[in-house]
Amino acid sequence: MIRNSILPVGLFVLMIAVWEGFVRSSGVSELVLPAPSVIADTLWTGLVTGYFTKHIGQTLLEIVLGLLLGGLFGVLCGIGMGEWAWLRRLLSPYIVASQAVPKLALAPLFMIWFGFGTTPKVVITALISFFPLLESTVTAIHYVDPLKRDLFRVLGASRWQTLIRLKLPAGLPGILSGLRVAVVLAVVGAVVGEFIGGNQGLGALIIASQGMMDTPLMFSVLLLLTVLGMALYQVVIIVERIKLKPYKREKDK
Repeated sequence: MIRNSILPVGLFVLMIAVWEGFVRSSGVSELVLPAPSVIADTLWTGLVTGYFTKHIGQTLLEIVLGLLLGGLFGVLCGIGMGEWAWLRRLLSPYIVASQAVPKLALAPLFMIWFGFGTTPKVVITALISFFPLLESTVTAIHYVDPLKRDLFRVLGASRWQTLIRLKLPAGLPGILSGLRVAVVLAVVGAVVGEFIGGNQGLGALIIASQGMMDTPLMFSVLLLLTVLGMALYQVVIIVERIKLKPYKREKDK
């Protein structure tokens, strides 16, 4: 594992060194492209003084609530659409249409409906993270192994028993892969909501840094968002490894 990390870390260090050298040698303005050392100093100062704390907490709250809401709704809709073809035919056009509309265009409407607090950001985050979980759940439920499904039918299992004991366990790897996509998109959703309205959160801080012409602060916030997204992604990976351990054991047999 350490050996696999050497190349990416080495590449990162090289890129930072080239970036720092370019900025110092070219004399480019800090307003256009600040050096990594300047960004690191801004980031460290913001973290030590607690300036970033409330913004990180606000964005994290919107991500978690939006992911829970969108994920729960996506999985429940996915189960229903995977189980009943008529429901899939009924809802599919509306769901596709809802995802075709750019979420940034919907944000002002949500501000009118839900105000400028946390709620509209959570709704936008839920709307963005809903679709990957819906699609992965529908696919997982709909394309279960037909031989196993027939076996359950022969054994007299009810629809509910087949769903709980066969389709959901068998479809868990697919559903978790949808969660991996959803958690990254949830970060995007929260930031999009904060771009439009709000005075707290990392997205709002990017807009504020633009107004103040503070490019090092903008880079610092982008770095925080990257770390936040990667950390949440790793949490899902850990959950996935724990939940899929029995599947791996079965595959290795």
